[in-house]
Amino acid sequence: MVLFYNCKGPQPRNYESPAMNCPQDWPEPIIRVQSVSETGASEIPNRYVKPLSERPIHAVNSSEDVNIPVINFESLFKGDDNLRRKTLNEIWEACRDWGFFQVVNHGVRPELMDRARETWREFFHQPMEVKQVYANSPKTYEGYGSRLGVEKGAILDWSDYYFLHYLPGSLKDCKKWPAQPPSCRQVIEEYGKELVKLGGKLMKVFSINLGLEEDFLQNSFGREEIGVCMRVNFYPRCPQPNLTLGLSSHSDPGGLTILLPDRVSGLQVRKDGRWITVKPVPHAFIVNIGDQIQVLSNAIYKSVEHRVAVNSAEERLSIAFFYNPKSDLLIKPAEELVTPDKPALYSPMTFDEYRRFIRTRGPRGKSQVESLKSPR
Repeated sequence: MVLFYNCKGPQPRNYESPAMNCPQDWPEPIIRVQSVSETGASEIPNRYVKPLSERPIHAVNSSEDVNIPVINFESLFKGDDNLRRKTLNEIWEACRDWGFFQVVNHGVRPELMDRARETWREFFHQPMEVKQVYANSPKTYEGYGSRLGVEKGAILDWSDYYFLHYLPGSLKDCKKWPAQPPSCRQVIEEYGKELVKLGGKLMKVFSINLGLEEDFLQNSFGREEIGVCMRVNFYPRCPQPNLTLGLSSHSDPGGLTILLPDRVSGLQVRKDGRWITVKPVPHAFIVNIGDQIQVLSNAIYKSVEHRVAVNSAEERLSIAFFYNPKSDLLIKPAEELVTPDKPALYSPMTFDEYRRFIRTRGPRGKSQVESLKSPR
């Protein structure tokens, strides 16, 4: 569930990127993981084999009775004050202790969720020449891709993806969205509108639970000038799933992520030093805190490491929806949450500056947000 740094050249003033070197192309030829999988080979190429310490072993199996919290979002709006307080507390504990939760009865129609997932699955099963029209580059990351970071010789993840911008309007370019299948662009637009609404509701709840005005986090993100993007992850079948990962361990660099998972498990969340395999609830979204909200909350809320395991029997597809700050705003701990006993833990930084790290180096655990901590 990683997002990307945008470097499109001249932008409207409010979304201007800092000066930096933007590679025009990948350091090595791109090989689509789906194409590798479809060869039927019994071994994966060395470029996907993770070091022993990073392989998906020692995880709590999805058959065990442990899962991230599941929260009924509808309970916040039923008029029962006791039920509302109980639900607010459940979200508070999930943000503080897990950094992740699943939300049901969230207001997004189940049929739209199913249609979005199956439309994107259909895209990834289009002929390669259709998909290659949208091949991306590290200059913007928009489009059809197969790697993160521009480090030559890096060990790669077992996944392909499609990345696109939804907001702000200055970055939204529907021509960069797939034209096949024919319904794809319409589905993206409809799905995006509904997820922006849900993201706004979640931001209010997160603010209230911090003891802040309900619009605090939204205002800190730029009010209506937020950044929203989408990454659709495709994890083909893998003949040696114990040697690789669909997505390496990382915390999300943005604000808030709303994930539409597949019915097939694969997402793993780090909790108390163990990797917990998330068991998706039908028609639930998986919500997780990103680094920017961890910073704004002065680490009351936690952005948590997560990764994706793959399997040999079934492909997987998920849709990650990123709700982010306006790119040139300074993000720092809320003054209301800074006290003599708990001083500001992080130095101010714009989101553009922050996400440059993952664009160049790829996912690296929580090393980026930890490096932002103010010196004592």
